[in-house]
Amino acid sequence: MSTSIKDTTRKLLDQQTQSGKHKRRKINDLLARYGIAVGGMSVIVAVVLICFYLLWVVLPIFKPASVELENDYSWSQQQLLHLEVEEYGEIAFGLGTDGSMQFTDVRTNQQIADFELPQQQPITAFAQLDLKGMMAVSYQDGSVQLLQQDYAISYPDNQRQLTPSIQYPFGEDAVSFSDTEVTLLNGKMWEDGLLLAGVTNDNQVVTKEYYVEQSFLGEGLELDEANSATIQLNFKPDYLLATQGPDWLYAIGKQGQMSAYRFKSGEWVLQETKQLTQIGTNITQADFLLGQVSLMIGDSSGVVSQWFQVTDKDNVSTLTKIRDFKLSDNPIALFIPEVRRKGFIAADSAGEVGIFYTTSERLLEAFSFGQPIQALSINSRSNKLLVVGKDGLANTFHIENEHPEISWSSLWNQVFYEGYKEPTFTWQSSASTNDYESKFSLVPLSFGTLKAAFYAMLFAVPLAIFGAIFTAYFMAPKMRSMVKPTVEIMEALPTVILGFLAGLWLAPIIEETLVGFLLTIILLPIFTVLFGLAWNKAPEGIRHRVPDGWQAALLLPVIVLGTVFAFWIGEPVEAWLFNGDMPRWLDANGFNYDQRNSLVVGLAMGFAVIPTIFSITEDAIFSVPKHLTNGSLALGASQWQTLTRVVLPTASPGIFSALMIGLGRAVGETMIVLMATGNTPVMDMNIFEGMRTLSANIAVEMPESEVGSSHYRVLFLAAFVLFLFTFAFNTIAEVVRQRLRNKYGSL
Repeated sequence: MSTSIKDTTRKLLDQQTQSGKHKRRKINDLLARYGIAVGGMSVIVAVVLICFYLLWVVLPIFKPASVELENDYSWSQQQLLHLEVEEYGEIAFGLGTDGSMQFTDVRTNQQIADFELPQQQPITAFAQLDLKGMMAVSYQDGSVQLLQQDYAISYPDNQRQLTPSIQYPFGEDAVSFSDTEVTLLNGKMWEDGLLLAGVTNDNQVVTKEYYVEQSFLGEGLELDEANSATIQLNFKPDYLLATQGPDWLYAIGKQGQMSAYRFKSGEWVLQETKQLTQIGTNITQADFLLGQVSLMIGDSSGVVSQWFQVTDKDNVSTLTKIRDFKLSDNPIALFIPEVRRKGFIAADSAGEVGIFYTTSERLLEAFSFGQPIQALSINSRSNKLLVVGKDGLANTFHIENEHPEISWSSLWNQVFYEGYKEPTFTWQSSASTNDYESKFSLVPLSFGTLKAAFYAMLFAVPLAIFGAIFTAYFMAPKMRSMVKPTVEIMEALPTVILGFLAGLWLAPIIEETLVGFLLTIILLPIFTVLFGLAWNKAPEGIRHRVPDGWQAALLLPVIVLGTVFAFWIGEPVEAWLFNGDMPRWLDANGFNYDQRNSLVVGLAMGFAVIPTIFSITEDAIFSVPKHLTNGSLALGASQWQTLTRVVLPTASPGIFSALMIGLGRAVGETMIVLMATGNTPVMDMNIFEGMRTLSANIAVEMPESEVGSSHYRVLFLAAFVLFLFTFAFNTIAEVVRQRLRNKYGSL
């Protein structure tokens, strides 16, 4: 009786124990199930959030400009020669035709200060000489007055206060310029020089170049005449434009005739004459864009056209029309360039105002002032626009226009940049000058990314795939247990170390022994195949001494000796075919050779990609069920037939996944391409030239970019493009893998 009770008790305890184990197992299964699901969803959510964050940073660069009326009042001066707004957009300066000068607070509509020109003579012409407020006016007697706006900054009660004034850095006396009245005046001032150019009543152009020196007797400046010249024109010019240096001088007539002069050897030489407009279309405005490279021509059809000098293959410069900007059907009445970038504002005779940008070829915003305009000005920060109408009505507008240089065409299409011979895809985000035209084309960066990945895969795929096939299918288990971990541990090498070795050690070696290195790539496969054929013809007694699956070890001396032979024969071959220096021979024959080139990147990045492709491919082949291979061999198929018709089709989903994962890593690689290339954004498949990739460009330029700037946001756009690249490759890989699995899953 007691025994049965004990048995019953034991059974109950066992049942409770088993029940507890089942409950724990169910709990563990549920935890694992939901934990994996939550982890997978978290990864998806994280990727989506990254994508949306990139878009959030990028989208503002495509936002159009906005114009908002801030203030309206009456301008006291009746006729304006010049209107200018200082940097902060708080004070406006007006120069009247009667010589009056007025500073007005555009926020309170209060007149701050009034000045008069020291010479009591009628003004015949006006010119703005630089972007720092230097101006010139000419009088009836042919003299020229030089003056400058100045704004003293102080901070009473921790509030910024601007005190405007008029300065005469060369003295209040007018400069003797012409013997007769000047009807047109232009000029440019630079660090140590000044050029004045004027047109007289008899259609003569008078130019004078001065050296600008610091006065020994005071804080002012002195002018020392260096050169003077007179040019007789055969037409009446309505616009005269000169560049600093001096370099170029353009005389333009109302009917579109233009004469361009170049300053050479101390004199002006006629470089070119051209008709800028069609018959019946008159020129109504002409001025330079920032940098004095682009000539902007406004005409009676409401179009502003951009022109600049283009040098042909014979090094001859020709003024070439680049692009048109259409405002309306009314004549262009006013044109002002932006002070710090390649944008401009134009107004027509009916009061329609348009904000344009040349590089992006965009009309950013247009609005109507409601009446004809006599003057307009924008501050150097390009956020305050002052418009004065013919009847004295003045409006101050706030402009929101942070990223005018970005458009779809400037990012992905060829753009005709200033100083270039033709439209190009160019990335060059910054330069040392303020008048630089930013170039934000993502095409060369995308091209460089794909180029680096292509050469890396070209080197890695054959070695990784064939090595994995031999290791998984033909190699002895003991040898496989040594080879596979050795290859996989290569993946642990930091890519920064690989890039460092490639850039500082491998690249100079390849440059010095280029022919030997290329011969190694060519001869090693040939030696390997020849050795295989020789081994197959060897006597069975010799072949049987090597255990099955260990034949790969015999290739080690073949590889070593083949490499030594290739480098040994490379020197006489280089002397015979390439005059002893193949890199120099390539440069002389039109093939640029950079020490850090695509060949170096392909080797280094291929070395980094090989372990990934090898490991996944080897696992896929080794995981093919043995009953498939055994069945194939039992039916009389050879090992090679079994490999090609059974093993590889069955493992093809895994092999393709390995290729796409390797390609994804090659596309996203940063440190190797950053250190092993010249980081030059060129578009050339030449294996001896470098490239710049999206990832390397982000790594190089992101630390130097201003947060929120166009450069900063375009770098985020480059990151988004890289994200799309990897997403597309992974999507293609998954689709193809599923189709291969469905096709060969029944084997």
